[in-house]
Amino acid sequence: MKKLLSFLCIFTMVFSLTACGGQSGAGNGSEEEPPASQTVHSQEPEQTESHGQPFEENSKGQAEQENKETADTEAVDTPKEAEGSHVLVVYFSATGTTKALAEYAADAMGADIYEIVPDEPYTEADLDYGDSKSRSSIEQNDETARPAISGSVENMEQYDTVFLAYPIWWGEAPRIVYTFMESYDFSGKTIAPFCTSGGSGIGSSAKNLHSLAASDTTWLDGERFGSGSSREDMVSWINGLGLDVTAE
Repeated sequence: MKKLLSFLCIFTMVFSLTACGGQSGAGNGSEEEPPASQTVHSQEPEQTESHGQPFEENSKGQAEQENKETADTEAVDTPKEAEGSHVLVVYFSATGTTKALAEYAADAMGADIYEIVPDEPYTEADLDYGDSKSRSSIEQNDETARPAISGSVENMEQYDTVFLAYPIWWGEAPRIVYTFMESYDFSGKTIAPFCTSGGSGIGSSAKNLHSLAASDTTWLDGERFGSGSSREDMVSWINGLGLDVTAE
């Protein structure tokens, strides 16, 4: 009987130990992390902007936008080079006084400039108004005199407005300016004359030149400038003509 009771006690102890061990193993198993390959939570790619786009996707979009902007820029027609000014300043100057003012005008308007150059240059003796036999005296006393000009204006048709500058000789424009006026067709153009002199106004000189222009030429009132006239004087006059031209 004692042996039977001992056996039952031992059996009961073994059974109890076995049951406890099984419960302990189940608890450890519930705390283990699954293998890395079975991780449930995936890591979001790094985000850089408020748009919430991943970095690589955002970079791609930015590159596409930059390419589009470049393409748009290349698609815009580049400005064409100016085909030339529509304003021409023409001048004759034997001593340099008229030249200076003509250059003021051309520079202030950004206009083209053309010098009336005599085929036979005037010497100091030619310009002696006190000598009735000097070349200039003879020419000015001959209404039909037309001194030859060296060179010409290329593409005169491209100019809408012509500023015509000259000195006053014996109350008139030098005859070589008449040569110039008769050498071109000024139909539809606007001519703004101005002269230089020590005292004589532009008066009849402009009127006589006007008569050489085509009937549909717009002839503006001229202006006389003295030798001491400045660039500012020229700019003021030009801007007061009411032309579609601005002098600065």
